[in-house]
Amino acid sequence: MREYQPLLIAGAIIGVFAAGFIFLWCVVRRQKDAAGADRNMPDGEIMRRLIRYARPYWKQFVLVLCLVLASIAYSLASPYLVGRIEELIKADFPLKRLWTLVTVYALLLAVSMVCTYFQSIILQKVGQKILSDLRQDLFTHIESLSHAQLNAIPVGKLVTRVTNDTNAISMMFTNILVNMVRNVFILFGVLGAMLLVNYALTLMVLCFLPVLVLFTVIFRQLTRRAYRRVKDCTTDINTYLSENLSGIKITQVFNREQAKLDDFLVRSAALKKARQRQMYVFAVFRPMVYMLYITSVMCLFYVGSRGYIHDTALLGQTITSGTVVTFYLYISKFFDPIQTLAEQFNMLQSAFASAEKIFAVFDMAPALTDEPDAIELDHIEGDIEFRDVWFAYEPGEWVLKGVSFHVPARQTVALVGATGSGKSTILSLLCRNYDIQKGQILLDGIDIRHIRIASLRRQFGQMLQDVFLFSGTIRSNIVLREDRFTDEEIWQACRYVNADRFIGKLDGGLDEQVLERGNNFSAGQRQLISFARTVLHRPAVMILDEATANIDTETELLIQTSLERMKNIGTMLIVAHRLSTIQHADNIILLSHGRILEQGTHQELLRKKGRYYRLYMLQYEARQAEETAG
Repeated sequence: MREYQPLLIAGAIIGVFAAGFIFLWCVVRRQKDAAGADRNMPDGEIMRRLIRYARPYWKQFVLVLCLVLASIAYSLASPYLVGRIEELIKADFPLKRLWTLVTVYALLLAVSMVCTYFQSIILQKVGQKILSDLRQDLFTHIESLSHAQLNAIPVGKLVTRVTNDTNAISMMFTNILVNMVRNVFILFGVLGAMLLVNYALTLMVLCFLPVLVLFTVIFRQLTRRAYRRVKDCTTDINTYLSENLSGIKITQVFNREQAKLDDFLVRSAALKKARQRQMYVFAVFRPMVYMLYITSVMCLFYVGSRGYIHDTALLGQTITSGTVVTFYLYISKFFDPIQTLAEQFNMLQSAFASAEKIFAVFDMAPALTDEPDAIELDHIEGDIEFRDVWFAYEPGEWVLKGVSFHVPARQTVALVGATGSGKSTILSLLCRNYDIQKGQILLDGIDIRHIRIASLRRQFGQMLQDVFLFSGTIRSNIVLREDRFTDEEIWQACRYVNADRFIGKLDGGLDEQVLERGNNFSAGQRQLISFARTVLHRPAVMILDEATANIDTETELLIQTSLERMKNIGTMLIVAHRLSTIQHADNIILLSHGRILEQGTHQELLRKKGRYYRLYMLQYEARQAEETAG
């Protein structure tokens, strides 16, 4: 019994560590139950959905699998060859036999290196294709979401989904999965080789396997929570940066730099803490696996040396010096894949956490969809009618209350009223950015819900108060990346809206660079570019939502001239606070608290001397006072 004391002591020490891990796991489970599930989507479901992106490249993955099988021959055969060389050295040392074994060893190493190289090249190419497919689908899906859905999601969160999270999934396909498969093959291959060499020593090594499995299961639970927390903190900090960098001018104007920095530091500290927890989990697990490896090697040397020195057999198996050397190398190759699998499982949890967040976006069904029999519009006249339309952004809080009006084709109608009266909402509903709760909106006598959304919006040209210009050139912002327009057509559109006056003075002309959001142009210049964009695409219905609110008087006169010309293109709906800009409209609709109070031409409404008359006189007196003061 005394001769087995070292083995019993080693087992007792391992048992203590195992009990400690079980206690830790119970604590984590209790915390998890109290806080709720840390992931809503099971790993199997995530993997099933990810496989859909890998399926088109199954041939490449099969080829990689063959290369993996060829490359692991070195890992399986090299310990046996080294053991045979040890036997030769101990015996009569036949040089010819030694050269043969060394040559086989070198050939296996060369084959393994070549296979690993081609495996990496193929996986990188396939991984980038999968990444491209996933990003394209995700971006397309985000584009299909309604305005209400997009308003509910911070921009920084969506950016994180399309960039950081998809990169983690690409790493899974290019590195993690294949290497996990490789290590599993090595693990079982080494186990089989050890059984063939000496099953008695193999059984001794397998005594450590239950404890190893226990450590791995507990580690899986801990890493899953840790990686999810890291992803949540990363998303939070990206969202904060996206919002505050966009509004940094306001921060500087109100001298709030320190306050914003403090908020950023709080989020940065949370991310640091989450990453530290992730590192702590792995810092505990790997030493535990290494402890098992060292303990198994010590047990091997103890049992193997006793068997060799005393010339005794263990369970009927003879132990030689070559057997000890071979098993020493095999134990290393048995535990190395397990340690590597732990690392890769660590990364796999990161990829799964990212995939879950991506699929959460995919699972957001678009609030606005085409009806199964929705029609395609090739051309419309531009006749618009609202019939008893009721709409609310929030249930019960009606923004429009039974609004009805008719806009004949090619007429200009202006919507006026106080802020919050529902003017801009009417324009959004017409483009079907939102769906109404009651009533009908008709375009050329067709309910817009029976028209394909893309086809419907193609009929409108929108010029908004806050013009958005993309990074690129003036040309690309006018044509919106379409190649069907010639330079002459673009210049003609610019001349039509008087935008050629400032574009022609620029060094680059149409190819002048546009900075982010068009910050190198004035508000009036951005508006004229927006007008040129609309005119070039010649929509049947033009929508102007406070398009002249933020521009100077000189530019307003240019835009007024442009508007008079644009009336000839099609139906025009104008929202304006400056009543002087809509005097020539065919119909003016005055809204208040979601209802129509008055409508008629400018002169008709003035003669009524109602709400419109009072608004007009207030603005007229204000202009007179400005002119007097000037």
